[in-house]
Amino acid sequence: MSRPTALELPANVVSRRLETARGAFAVLDGAPAKGSPHRGNVLLVPGFTGSKEDFLDLMPPVTAAGYRAVAVDGRGQYESPGPRDEKAYAQAELAADVRAQAVALATEYGAGAPLHLLGHSLGGQIARAAVLGEHPERRAAYASLTLMSSGPAAIEAQQQVRTQLVIDHLPTMDMETAWHAMRSMDAEVAADGGGDVEGGAPAWLEDFLHRRWIGTRPEQLIATARQLMSEKDRVAELAALPLPKLVVSGEEDYAWPVPWLDEMAVRLGARRVVIKDAGHSPNAEQPAETAAALIAFWNDAEGRHEDSLTGK
Repeated sequence: MSRPTALELPANVVSRRLETARGAFAVLDGAPAKGSPHRGNVLLVPGFTGSKEDFLDLMPPVTAAGYRAVAVDGRGQYESPGPRDEKAYAQAELAADVRAQAVALATEYGAGAPLHLLGHSLGGQIARAAVLGEHPERRAAYASLTLMSSGPAAIEAQQQVRTQLVIDHLPTMDMETAWHAMRSMDAEVAADGGGDVEGGAPAWLEDFLHRRWIGTRPEQLIATARQLMSEKDRVAELAALPLPKLVVSGEEDYAWPVPWLDEMAVRLGARRVVIKDAGHSPNAEQPAETAAALIAFWNDAEGRHEDSLTGK
């Protein structure tokens, strides 16, 4: 899971509800910095056990570059409501939510503005499904797709063992008990130098991670855990879409080994960026370098998007 370095909202970022045809979603909405031309909108989709706050560190540089950045809690994720039914969190449902969010942003901020879609980890596979499931006439609304630390198919074997524990234990534990069990396991993993766990988290961060876990529907966690373990390889389908694509990750990744991500980028014909001194969450671990790579990609993709709309 991503760990933001701070929770204070920049002056140009507000916490609000995004109203869509599929319900309301909690978002952090970062307006382009004053004096910056509005270059486009960015929809940021978090990963497993994550939330909109995972992208807070990216918002100052992204909005300074003229982009409106909107990070969302998916249905049943932290501050967005969700039903107590696993079927509601099927990937097709979550992907339909992303498409509805994209439409809502276009309605609020102008249908002509380019929309860049980014998904982190599980969020990347949901974003991929959203684009693949979009009506062909609507796909032109997307200026680009970024897959951040998000692999071609199911997570690697060791992480499947860990993820299976969520599926096995959440149905019989309340979220508070599950939290303490998970943190104990995290401490053991950290002692062995594995996973994305770092010891000595400050009290404010530990409190936030706890609140986020408690606020997330267990059915959402169980359903998405199953997805991480069973996702099919859809790289060829995505490669067939004439959409600028970026694969970005850290130098190491515990969920999808970096060589898998390298190969996926080649198969996609995508731009590939590796962020130095970062792991599974470059958005929080090296936000300045990550933002610079994203902005450069979006700026380039914008020109290609305009050419496609004008037939050049």
